[in-house]
Amino acid sequence: MPHVYGAQVEYMCKNLKGRENLIISLHPHNDRGTGVAAGELALLAGGDRIEGTLFGNGERTGNVPLEAMVMEYASLRGTTDGMDTTVITEIGDYFKNEMGYDIPPRTPFVGRDFNITKAGIHADGLLKDEEIYNIFNTEKILNRPPQVAIDAHSGAAGLAHWVNRKLASQGILTDKIDKRSPLITLMKEFVDYEYEAGRTTTLSDDELTQIMDTARATLAAQAE
Repeated sequence: MPHVYGAQVEYMCKNLKGRENLIISLHPHNDRGTGVAAGELALLAGGDRIEGTLFGNGERTGNVPLEAMVMEYASLRGTTDGMDTTVITEIGDYFKNEMGYDIPPRTPFVGRDFNITKAGIHADGLLKDEEIYNIFNTEKILNRPPQVAIDAHSGAAGLAHWVNRKLASQGILTDKIDKRSPLITLMKEFVDYEYEAGRTTTLSDDELTQIMDTARATLAAQAE
């Protein structure tokens, strides 16, 4: 267990002769899903460094993922000591796009879905205050803003979050669009129809763009 490993490291650090001349290097594996916790406790107990790998690559269940330990280091120290954490995202993209490496979608920090929600209640939290839902500022730290995948459970809040992000990315968002706006209400009618007809998959970005454009055109025609 992580606390046992930490206690062993602490005992060794306190009792080794010539400790000041040694570097205590930690090499936990993830066989029981506790590699990061074991590494963190061992550092707190006096260890000097962690031997890990990118995305936890390693035999059996893998080594400690270096990207996770970067985050733990920053949490423990209160500083990144000059490390650019957005590079984690760039490395993940390189592994996927250039090396063909398959990163499971829910992998912390680099997985496709690690900061995506489908739940309307979570999307509502994001609209009100990102800190309600997002565990940390993923846009600032990883250059990955939180996203909402739209399906039957996303509701008006999910659509409002998607629309605001989409229009902001196009540089045409002046004021945030409320989930009760006519545009969102009409879009939700279109989305609800899709799922009432038996759809089970999430809507793609292109599909949502088409729905938004149709809804905007409809509202413009009604206003004439």
